[in-house]
Amino acid sequence: MILCLETATPVCSVALNENCCTIALRETEGQNAHSEKITNFIREVMEVGKIDYSQLDAVAVSKGPGSYTGLRIGVSTAKGICYAADLPLMAIDTLEAMAHGMKAKLGSQIGENDLLIPMIDARRMEVYAAVFDANLNRINDTAALIIDENSFEDLRKDHHLWLFGDGAPKLSKLFENQTNISIVDGFKPSAAYMLPLAEKALRNHDFVDVAYFEPFYLKDFIAGKPHVKGLVNS
Repeated sequence: MILCLETATPVCSVALNENCCTIALRETEGQNAHSEKITNFIREVMEVGKIDYSQLDAVAVSKGPGSYTGLRIGVSTAKGICYAADLPLMAIDTLEAMAHGMKAKLGSQIGENDLLIPMIDARRMEVYAAVFDANLNRINDTAALIIDENSFEDLRKDHHLWLFGDGAPKLSKLFENQTNISIVDGFKPSAAYMLPLAEKALRNHDFVDVAYFEPFYLKDFIAGKPHVKGLVNS
């Protein structure tokens, strides 16, 4: 029995997974969704499952990359549950979980030589991305990429590329004439997609330190300057 939390993007998603199945799922999207909804979603999925925290085997949290604020809320919430219920914590790669979810959605549409490229929007033409083959083996490390018309040039010579996630739709015009690139619109991360990776981590006792674990931000957080009416910056 694994409680999974996904907060790396504007989607706030909570799933309760048992014996290879998602038995309860709550998710939404929007501004401040994580801070406003996550505790209620956790309570609701626990009520649907008719269990208390002592019956959980572990908590899994999406570790990033992604939104600084979203990741902080998800990880802090997961840590609080683990501390209170004396549970192990597992950190799941956000992009890898997205790749699992997209493969399940596309099914037989994915060819043996196709590549899956989950993307998280990092503003302007930059995305957080990784590349996986049709068997979900990682081809390269997660990176922050500035996308232009030459991006993935080497890969698209021999493969069909599937781009998805909230960083992909803005690339539609850029790659509109590339027949070997498919951009999937509307795909969103979900705590349900974490299930196979969370089960594997639980079997292997692949736990992280509850006290010291930090999300994978990929880039340092840079706070914007406050804009207060009447305040003159020196």
